[in-house]
Amino acid sequence: MAKRDYYETLGVAKNASEEEIKKSYRKLAMKYHPDRNPDSKESEEKFKEAKEAYEMLTNAEKREAYDRYGHAGVDPNMGGGGFGGNAGGFSDAFGDIFGDIFGGGAGARGGRGGGPQVFRGADLRYNLEISLEQAASGFDTTIRVPSWDKCETCHGSGAKPGTSPTTCTSCGGHGQVRMQQGFFSIQQTCPKCHGTGKVIADPCAPCAGAGRIKRNKTLEVKIPAGIDNGMRIRSSGNGEPGTNGGPSGDLYVEIHIKPHSVFQREGDDLHCEMPISFAKAALGGEIEVPTLSGKASFTIPEGTQSGKTFRLRGKGIKGVRSGYAGDLFCHVLIETPVKLTDKQKDLLREFERLTSEGGGKHSPQSKSWRDKVKAFFE
Repeated sequence: MAKRDYYETLGVAKNASEEEIKKSYRKLAMKYHPDRNPDSKESEEKFKEAKEAYEMLTNAEKREAYDRYGHAGVDPNMGGGGFGGNAGGFSDAFGDIFGDIFGGGAGARGGRGGGPQVFRGADLRYNLEISLEQAASGFDTTIRVPSWDKCETCHGSGAKPGTSPTTCTSCGGHGQVRMQQGFFSIQQTCPKCHGTGKVIADPCAPCAGAGRIKRNKTLEVKIPAGIDNGMRIRSSGNGEPGTNGGPSGDLYVEIHIKPHSVFQREGDDLHCEMPISFAKAALGGEIEVPTLSGKASFTIPEGTQSGKTFRLRGKGIKGVRSGYAGDLFCHVLIETPVKLTDKQKDLLREFERLTSEGGGKHSPQSKSWRDKVKAFFE
């Protein structure tokens, strides 16, 4: 079967630059790499095809021969140039791809001909504890977080005043070194300069050669109304600074809402337990309950049972992404009186006698339960 055109294989024009060829090959290699497609013969063949095209087109002599004579100009069986010469070109690219596939270098830049590695700074997390009332209404606050400032003594160079960093001799200032293992070339951070490309022979004393000093800084944070427990607020660029001029990370303020003495929050809704007296539950009447915005009152009917839930619409919390406020659910708890006087006890005994004479009409739940128990034993 006739081979496909190398330019067509890589999806580039015939006048494409080496960088464009490499970029296209990286995408194809990552897509069809056998480690990502272990059971696909088609992917394996496409990977080999892309690799061969890349090897040819990144070698100046072979590319010239291919442009003039096609595949015949580079096929060793037809008197072409063969496969010697630019093995390093493929291994360079494969070293980068190897890192992309297996997780290396995600936050780094630089390397081959690009100077020292540049790393994005790490993200930071700040735990902020607030009250339920603060979460509901929102507020502005200030926090103090650890930060790194440029060392005023060495002005960020890391070298003792009067001296300067020197170019690393191991990596030639690139910040990376290559280890050749047969056909493969693995690129890694230079162990001598740790990716900076510079070596500090006489470090600055105040910053110990780091070029920066750790300090605390104060930031203003706006807490939006309706924020919930576990939500995070992102403060861009206020994380740790990057390395070798890389961008700073971000600061994430994570919200933790303190337990409330009255309310429990579920999303935008609030729940509270509402103890009422036995007489109030039996006779009904108006009761007053607290809300986050003040007091509210409503009427409970006669014969309210323990566990009954009353819903007050719109008395919950308006969430960050909600168009309207949640509800307040009041759960009735009938409180049994304690420390009764003799007169109170006599009145309750008389009340018990009178309700018993009335039969099940006064205690429908008790009658229903007794009937179920009787049926169970029968």
